[in-house]
Amino acid sequence: VIVDLSLNELTSKKDAIVFENIYHIKTLTIISHTEARTEVKHNPNKMSTATANKAQDDRKVLVHNFDNEKKRPGQTMKALVWHHKKDVRVDEVPVPAITDPGDVICKVTATTVCGSDLHLYHQEIFQLQEGDILGHEWLGVVDEVGPEVKKLKKGDRVVASFQIACGQCPFCREGLSSMCDTTNNTSIQGDLYGKGFGGLFGYTRFSGGYAGGQAEYVRCPFGDVNLLKLPDSVPDEKALYLSDIVPTSYHATVCAEVKEGKSVAIWGMGPVGLFAAKWSKLAGAKRVIAIDNVPERLKMARDNIGCEIINFDQTKDVVKALYEKEPEGVNCCIDAAAFRYTKGALDTFERAVGLETDSSEISNEMLRAVRKFGNIALVADYAGTTNNFLIGALMEKGITLRGTGQAPVQKYWHELLKKIEDGLFDPTIILSHRFALEEFAELYAAFDRKEKGIMKTFVQTKFSGKPTPGTPPLSSFKKKDIKPSMVHA
Repeated sequence: VIVDLSLNELTSKKDAIVFENIYHIKTLTIISHTEARTEVKHNPNKMSTATANKAQDDRKVLVHNFDNEKKRPGQTMKALVWHHKKDVRVDEVPVPAITDPGDVICKVTATTVCGSDLHLYHQEIFQLQEGDILGHEWLGVVDEVGPEVKKLKKGDRVVASFQIACGQCPFCREGLSSMCDTTNNTSIQGDLYGKGFGGLFGYTRFSGGYAGGQAEYVRCPFGDVNLLKLPDSVPDEKALYLSDIVPTSYHATVCAEVKEGKSVAIWGMGPVGLFAAKWSKLAGAKRVIAIDNVPERLKMARDNIGCEIINFDQTKDVVKALYEKEPEGVNCCIDAAAFRYTKGALDTFERAVGLETDSSEISNEMLRAVRKFGNIALVADYAGTTNNFLIGALMEKGITLRGTGQAPVQKYWHELLKKIEDGLFDPTIILSHRFALEEFAELYAAFDRKEKGIMKTFVQTKFSGKPTPGTPPLSSFKKKDIKPSMVHA
């Protein structure tokens, strides 16, 4: 890719390095009107392999990550390991051991694959290294606790927050656990965003470098903060998604200010979008409009949640269709899609050649469709830069546009667990299949291709119990025995 830039647009070699890491450009040739041509050779993981130890900001990290955690001597476990682009494998790796005094070692009884894991699968996230253990949604049973753990003991059933928080920094004390200042010190987030956020399980050194939960054992730092003890009345199948998508979807509706009597439009009917639609209904929204192009997901939104639906493959002008339903515009818009999906030729081209990382198409549709002085929440996993953003509508219509950030799970945990326990919210409405950890590689490939009717899965380990009645039985790729989706039945 050749980019024509003046010196005031690209002022240093550091800017060039950030630029080429953002855009994943193989060879970036920078042409300045006042300087000779400069080439930057790109290694997709340069920041992780060449400068990982230096890629730190001024935040003091209080715990060890995967690179320097202790291991149990002579013990191994099965874990889903990233090797290369679209190459993940279940390998035998060492079992983690107590490394910091607040650690908890858990036997994993349930995990899953998330849409955001596909960014790792496709090598779209910075600082991904061969050997990384993936997975940020998991629950299990406490196997061992560190000397400073006070709230948990061996044998407790727990669900983990997908983010790792210390519980003591200013952000944690405000209930904003996802913005913890002591669990992630990569400098790349600072280069991109000004300041970084907290660590995440299984999501590269860009997010702290912690081993993930797609494994038989996990070490959880600050266990008293990041693990929620579960009552016997809530089975694993209902508790698993408290790790991420239950609080993430709820947080999206809070950020969009969804309230009784308001109209809501949601782009993207994956698990987060469907849950956001359900939370909107429970909040008393007068109408919820689901926008997607996957018929099975739209059918579920309509039949199981009571949404009105728009298939954008059939309805080319989504904004016009929304104004036909809401002549003054929609009160609340939520983007629960993903940055890698584009519809128009321009954004498709710009992403393909590296001129932007994230598409602005859905954002622009929302800016046009939302009511004047309305609210927009971005819960989709945007991470880089975009072009052609309709900033004029944002200002002139008085719109409140809010990025949800990584949801502060701990802020909502107890409230949402109570709703599940009381039967007000059932996370298993999106649970389509159950697989064994040993078939995780095949699951990633099928999930990436949107095959087999897979919506959201429950992945069991050797420590898991039998399926709860009414939830999916075990399916197997290797035995060619994929049970029909319980979601789309």
